[in-house]
Amino acid sequence: MDVKTGLFYLFAAVLLFAGFRVITARNPVYAALYLVLAFFQASALWILLKAEFLAISLVLVYVGAVMVLFLFVVMMLDINMDTLRRNFWKHFPLAATVGALIALEMAAVLMGGFRVADEPKAPVALAQTAGEAVAQVSNTRELGKLLYSQYLYPLEIAAVILLVAMIAAIALTLRQRKDSKHMDPSEQVRVKARDRMELVKLAPTLAPAPVAPEAPPLEKKA
Repeated sequence: MDVKTGLFYLFAAVLLFAGFRVITARNPVYAALYLVLAFFQASALWILLKAEFLAISLVLVYVGAVMVLFLFVVMMLDINMDTLRRNFWKHFPLAATVGALIALEMAAVLMGGFRVADEPKAPVALAQTAGEAVAQVSNTRELGKLLYSQYLYPLEIAAVILLVAMIAAIALTLRQRKDSKHMDPSEQVRVKARDRMELVKLAPTLAPAPVAPEAPPLEKKA
């Protein structure tokens, strides 16, 4: 077993462990951190497959932007996990059905095998040292051609879905909570000095009225 195969098994094992911990972690923050670890391992596998652009895009887009947004949303929402676990068995049949459907689809794809397409045509440069023709293919260039020609509509649909998800995450953080005090910034900007201080007219201070001395108690005659 060479070094490349050993690295593949190492990254794949860590990826499977991180994916398992994503769905079994009780704390949502830990689950999001394990998902970040899974993204890093997937990017390492793509580097082994010589897909450098996809690996860097996964780290920059998902780990650097999407997962940071998820972490902020999870921390701001302060999700009550006891309430979520209470309704676990209520939604278990639907979740099991969707999971079985996804497993069947993946099995159908894996059993059918993968079709190896021909390499894209690219300018050929003559190698001076070996005297052979070496095809210089840019992964980024070929991927850009496919995305903005053959897969343009799926790319636009995915962009719209991500935009809607981002707006929904921001809207969830803007909800009003009864147990927290907050102030409207617009009201603070429009405040005037007379709104903060009020002059009240009071009557002048009067001297207290003199108090009459108390009469001595009468003595009883024997």
